[in-house]
Parts: sequence; C-alpha cells; structure tokens
Amino acid sequence: MEHRLGAAAGVERAPGGFTQGTSDAAPPAIAVVGSDGRVLVWGQGCRRLLGHRAEDVVGAPVRRLLADPDRAVSWSAASGAVGRRGGGQTAGAVVELRHRDGGVLPLVVEIAALTGADGEYCWFVAATAEADGAELTEGRETLLDRSPLAVAVWDAGMRLVWANRASKGVAGLVDVTASGPSALRALRGFDRTFTEPVMREVLASGEPADDHVVRWVSPEDGREVVFSSSLFPLASGEGTSLGVCSVLLDITKCWERERLVLLGRAAHRIGTTLDVMTTAQELADMAVPALADYVAVDLAEAVPLGEEPLEHMAAGEFGIPVFRRAGMASIHEGAPEAPFSVGEVVYVPPGSPYLAVLREGRSHLSPTLALGPGTWLERDLVRRRRVRETGIHSLMMIPLRARGRILGIAVLARNEDDVPFSRDDLLLAEELAVQASLSLDNARRYTRERTAALTLQRSFLPDRLSGGAAVDLASRYLPSDRHEGVGGDWMDAIELPGGRIALVIGDVVGHGIHAAASMGRLRMAVHALAVLDQHPAELLDHLNEVTAQLAQSGTWSTEHPSITGASCLYAVYDPATRVCTLARAGHPPPLLVTPDGRAEIVDTPVGPPIGTCTGPYESVDLELPGGSVLALYTDGLVESRRVDIDTGLDRLLAVLERPPADLDDLCSRIVTRLTAHAPPEDDVALLVARTRTTGGG
Repeated sequence: MEHRLGAAAGVERAPGGFTQGTSDAAPPAIAVVGSDGRVLVWGQGCRRLLGHRAEDVVGAPVRRLLADPDRAVSWSAASGAVGRRGGGQTAGAVVELRHRDGGVLPLVVEIAALTGADGEYCWFVAATAEADGAELTEGRETLLDRSPLAVAVWDAGMRLVWANRASKGVAGLVDVTASGPSALRALRGFDRTFTEPVMREVLASGEPADDHVVRWVSPEDGREVVFSSSLFPLASGEGTSLGVCSVLLDITKCWERERLVLLGRAAHRIGTTLDVMTTAQELADMAVPALADYVAVDLAEAVPLGEEPLEHMAAGEFGIPVFRRAGMASIHEGAPEAPFSVGEVVYVPPGSPYLAVLREGRSHLSPTLALGPGTWLERDLVRRRRVRETGIHSLMMIPLRARGRILGIAVLARNEDDVPFSRDDLLLAEELAVQASLSLDNARRYTRERTAALTLQRSFLPDRLSGGAAVDLASRYLPSDRHEGVGGDWMDAIELPGGRIALVIGDVVGHGIHAAASMGRLRMAVHALAVLDQHPAELLDHLNEVTAQLAQSGTWSTEHPSITGASCLYAVYDPATRVCTLARAGHPPPLLVTPDGRAEIVDTPVGPPIGTCTGPYESVDLELPGGSVLALYTDGLVESRRVDIDTGLDRLLAVLERPPADLDDLCSRIVTRLTAHAPPEDDVALLVARTRTTGGG
C-alpha cells in the first residue's frame, strides 16, 4: 500500500515538461486505520518518520506502534473525540510512537473520520514530529496547518471531509462543514472539467495520479495560482475505496521562472541562421517538449521556399492549399501526429481554424479538442484520424506575423501530457511566435534580396567563356552563404585582334545588390577599354581614373553608390609569341602550373585597388610553354576568418600539382578540396586557362 502515498514534493513536471525544483516542504506522513484498529494504509512519510516499512505495518494493530500500548490515552481520546463529533470533524493529540530503531518519538497526530461507499468506518491519520513534545492545546496551530502543502481528504462520495490551512488559504477550498461540501462547491476556482474526472478515475481505479498541473483562480480577486497536484486513493484492506487524499504544491513562482528561462533560451536558439526552414525547425524544437508534445510550423505563400507559390496551386482532395510544412517536432519518434511531412504542401478544409487564423491574425485555442458532429474536424478526415490515433486532446494555433503580414502558423498539440492548454500557455506560445516571426521575416527578406542579387550577379556573368584558339578555359562561381549575401566577384574572357585573348577576374568590395550592380558596371567598363586594345597596365590606369571620376561627378547616387574599392587582374595572352602580359590592381597573384606538373605563385607587381584614384600600375611579361595552366581566382577561395591567405595559397598550390587533362575536372577538384572543411565566407570566382600555341601545341 505504501506506493499509493508517494511524496508530493520533489521533482515535479509542469505543463509540457517544465521541471520544478525540490520543495523545502516535506510531504505529510499519512496513514489510514480501520475501525478495528488495524493499519490499512502506510505512506512514505510515515516510513520516513518512524522507519517502519509498509509490508511490516499494514494489517497490524496500530497499538503495536505506540511507545506504551497499555497507555494509549492520547490516541483513544483523539479518536473518540472524532467519533463523537462525526461529520468529517478532526481531533488532534501528541502521541508517543516507537521508531523502528527502538527509540520513542512524540508525534502530533491529527485524525479525521472517513466513511466508505458501503458505510465502512475508518480513520484518516496525519502526523509529524513534535520537537518539544508538548500536549496539543486548543487553538494551537497543527502540523499540517504549518505545511505549505495544501492537503485535503475526500470521501468516496467526493465530499471534502478534511483540509489543512493551506488548502483553505492558498488553494481556496471552502471550510469543512458538518455536511461535508461536495466537489462542486469545494473546488470553486479550479477547472472542474479536469479535476473531477481525475478524482473519479483515482477512486475507480485505485491508482494514484501524480504530477498534474492545475490552476486556481480566486473567485473574489482573480488571483491565479499554479499547483502541482497529486491524488492518492485511500482504500481498506479488502480494497474498498474509502476516499482520496489530494496534495497540492504551489509552483507558481517556479512555473513563471521556467517560462522566463524558456523565452531566454528561445532568444538565443531561434533565428541562428537566415534560412526560413531552419528558423521554422528551431521554433518547433524549442516548443517540444517544453510547451507541447507535438508542434508543426507551416509557412504561408508569403514566404518563398524555392517552390511554386502556393497561391497558384489548385485545390486537392484534402481542401485548400494554404501552407507548406517548414518545421516539425514531436516527443514521439517519427511524429505520428503529422499528416504532412516537412516540405510538403499543407491542405486545410474550408471553415477550419487554420483559415480563420490566417484571415484574422488571431490565435486559436482549443483546451479540449472536439471531434463530434458539427466540428471542423468532421470535414477533415485526415487530421481527425491522426487525432484519434495519437490521442491529441488539446490544440493551439498561433499566427506567425511580422510587418503586418502573416508568414505562417505554428500548431501546438498535447497528447502525452494530460493537462490541457491554458490561456497562460497561449501567451507563452505567442511570445515564442513573436521571436520566431521576427527571425522568419529577416530570413524572408534576406532570401528575397539575396535571390535578387544573385539573379543580377548571374545576369552580368558570361553564360559561356570561350578562349578561342589561344587557350582552353573552365570556370566556377560560388555565391557565399553568409548573411552578407552575394558579392561582386566576376571573371571574363575577351577575344582580341590577332588571335589573342584577355583574361579578367575581379572582386568589388561589399555584398548584395549594390555590389552586384557595381560589378556589372565595372565589367562593362573593362569591355569598353579592352576594345581599344590597351596594354594591361594602361587599361587598369584608365579603369581606375574612370571609376574615380564617375564617383566624384556624382554619377553614382545614394541609390547606386560608387565603387569604393575593387580588385582586378587583367592578362593578355598571345599564342603566337607564347607571352602572357598581366597587371593586377589589389588582386591575389595568379598561379602557374608548368607542363611538367609543378605549381608556383607568379611573382607580379601589385597596384592599388580600383576606385582609389592612385596609381600607376605595372605589367609583367611571362613566357609560357604550350600546355601551361594559369589559375586566376578571388580571395574567397583562399582566405577566411579561420584560414590566412598564405595557408590558403599553399593548399591551392597542392591541389594544382599535376592537374588532370580536363580543366572542368580541375575546377571541381579545387572547389571541393578548398571548401571541404567549411563553406566559403565570401564569393568565389575561379578561372583556369591552359595555353595553346599558334601551331596547336
């Protein structure tokens, strides 16, 4: 019988998995004694006080526990007083009991009479140690009245027969009267749709119900208290149900503190990237199991996920396509609650709360989810089947909204946690949704701007590079995944008179649409100057002057800012003479692979970046044997916050040693090996050329 009277203090589980700290209040020592004087129930608190195990005590006469069985005056007087008063009245006394180790322990004992459904009579006993051993006097505060635990005893008819001071002052239970108030009157302020069914279940099954979270709202002033509730059955030796003992622990402060901690964690864990799918999943992971057993985050057509806009999709057999599943989490493996997987289009029937939340922008709360006729689930066969199969009983739908636009909906459900969602749960979920919505909006804006910048960037890059009869070419462009977005990297090949080829690679300072636009203007300027067939150093001089003059004359407005800096390498190769003349403006040096497979850095003078209005630039002539490989690149390939440029150049040289015959394979090998440990932090442009001679060598 001991297991039926477990501790009310200790680790408690609040809604959705909040863990409360151990309370300083010890659980009461509770026992039940039959009308024949034999012990029927022996709780853990009794064992803690007296050391006796339940199996050694249950069924034995209570007189055996008395220090002096022949002088049981106090016990007899107390129990006799309860018998004379009847009607659930209590009496108390200081009784000396024998500890298991042989010592004598004076205990303050309170006794209440219980009557079972069949009229059987028994005693409910609560005890605690009395330090001074003084007799219990009239008006003295008893042990359970000093306890912060709200302890109450209900008979088999669910009438309140005894309650301590905390039950009356903290939990608002009404005073016990001669008739014994019913649960209807005693539980004023509690959610009786939850508390009474649990109490009946404990009476019927004889099994305890631990760690339920209940809320009490004062009918007088609206004060709210959150309790961790435990109900323990009181039964006779023959198994007859005599009543229920309820123990409530006030966890309001712990509960509120845990919620603040959760919001603090959410601020650091939601929105770690500028990716809408990642942000949606972070919201789902944060809410499970802290607030819900299952969470789905569905994004509306306002948030592009790289798919066809949902508003253009036709209705399917399930209803109207409004969302796409972007994140999902469940305490159960495989998320059996979910009818749709991440990435799939989410269909909803007309008249469902989904559409109401989307239209009105207000949250939806169903503390008890109804499945009967006339409900929206009656028209949603897929979700109704999942709800029944997984036991979902409580539901919340929270709009994800930012800048006046609905971005999606977070759906939270409970099926393992018996506690229904409350208004406080709704407020917490809405706080989480606010944080997630801001992150989603930032991610949405970033995705939109990055897509536009990338589109602009690619429109300025050549679709296909041709080296003519001078060189064989291969290239790669990798946009950065970092927050700054697309940069201003570009490469080009321009055919010149006499079968020559100009190879160009450059990088505009900055990121985003402005950098891409500046890159496009700079590339067009290089093409215009290349038509004049200028020497590489002279071309960079003119490019620098033109850029600086345009900036000073105001050609670049605030909407189209000037190029504040750009690097560029311009090289001209003549297959007839096998001479490559190159000059560079603030750009990393080219790398050369000789026909025998050795790779080296070409020692070339470097001038100031483009747009600085300084100069001049110098050129260098390289005589390249036929079959030599020249590698031009931007700094994103060889430099990052974790890798300095010297280390990056050494890695690139190692990859270039003995290159494959296919230059496209060489580009793939370079990119794969140099970005294997981490994605590039800046855009990467790579141009690889293998020289030819006039004779085809």
